[in-house]
Amino acid sequence: MFRFALFDLDNTLYPQDSGLWEEIGRRISAYMIDRLGYPPEEVHQKRVQYHQTFGTTLNALRHYYGIQAEDFLRFVHDIPLENHLKPDPQVDRLLAELPLRKVIYTNADAGHAARVLQHLGIAHHFEQIIDILTLDLINKPDAESYRRALDLIGADPGECIFIEDSITNLLPAREMGMVTVFIGPEEDAAGADYRIGHLLELGDCVRRILSAHQCAVPVRALREGPTPAPSSG
Repeated sequence: MFRFALFDLDNTLYPQDSGLWEEIGRRISAYMIDRLGYPPEEVHQKRVQYHQTFGTTLNALRHYYGIQAEDFLRFVHDIPLENHLKPDPQVDRLLAELPLRKVIYTNADAGHAARVLQHLGIAHHFEQIIDILTLDLINKPDAESYRRALDLIGADPGECIFIEDSITNLLPAREMGMVTVFIGPEEDAAGADYRIGHLLELGDCVRRILSAHQCAVPVRALREGPTPAPSSG
């Protein structure tokens, strides 16, 4: 029986065209240039390489330079969120209607997550924030990160639906037995159980998942069904 909906934070719970994720990326690049002396023309490629190898730029820079995680996270999240985020009553209603316990599971820090949720007006829906510091800086997609997150909420993988905008971060969760929902374009969704184009489609998607479970229909059969079309809203 499903008990939990695990939500990624950035680019998952707010619109992907908000500009916030891009601003975080600019702050990461600025940290590398201003604090560590990276040539500006090399930063983009280095970040791609670090993400592929370590899962986050933070853990790559910790490995190579011994930087302090709290200092990095404070710097890259020093952004006026009101320029990018605002409450959305439809998202608030969607979360209120989801019949599952809701938890944030993010590679960011809890302070950033709390501020984002506050600006979106949806903090009251989430009973827990599992962040990179809680997990001793073990980040998605490291399998140990997922195991620790499940231990913290006292759940088995099969009791969880995991919603993310990164297919890389969804694949280990699916392998462990979670049902995965990818938010993003169809061409990037290979390997996820379900795909939605917009967060507001999640209610219908979760109803399909719960119906498959309750009716004892193999979830695999539903996974092979048609991919939902992006919402026009």
